[in-house]
Amino acid sequence: MTVLKRHVLRLFISLKYVTANVVDRNDGRIVATASTVEHSIKNSLECGRSCNAKAAGVIGEVLAMRLKVEGLEQGLGRGIHVDMNKEIEKKGFKNRTKIWAIVNALKNNGVKLILDEKEDDPLRRSY
Repeated sequence: MTVLKRHVLRLFISLKYVTANVVDRNDGRIVATASTVEHSIKNSLECGRSCNAKAAGVIGEVLAMRLKVEGLEQGLGRGIHVDMNKEIEKKGFKNRTKIWAIVNALKNNGVKLILDEKEDDPLRRSY
C-alpha cells in the first residue's frame, strides 16, 4: 500500500539561517513557512553570526503556530511527512541537532508528523 505524502516538511539550514517550509506536493506550493531571515523572528533571537538549535526550536514553534492558523497541523488527517535521512544527508552531521530541534518543537506543539526513516536506522524515533 502506498502512502500519499501530500504535505512534506522541507528544511534549509545554513550557518547563518534556518528556514522550514511545509510544501503541498499536489500543488507544488508552500503552505506554511518560518525562517530566521524574517525580521520579527530575527529580532527576538540572539543568534549573532550563527543560528543554533535554540533558534531552530523557535522556528519549529512559529511554523507550528502558522500551521494551526491554516488548519493544517494534522496535515489533512494524513500528517506531515519528514524524510529524516534525506534531511540529515542533505545538511551533514553537524546540523542534526537543528533538524531534531525543529521536529521536536513541531511535535510538542501538536503537529502530527510522520517520520520517514530507514528501518535499520539505530537512531530511529517514532512520533
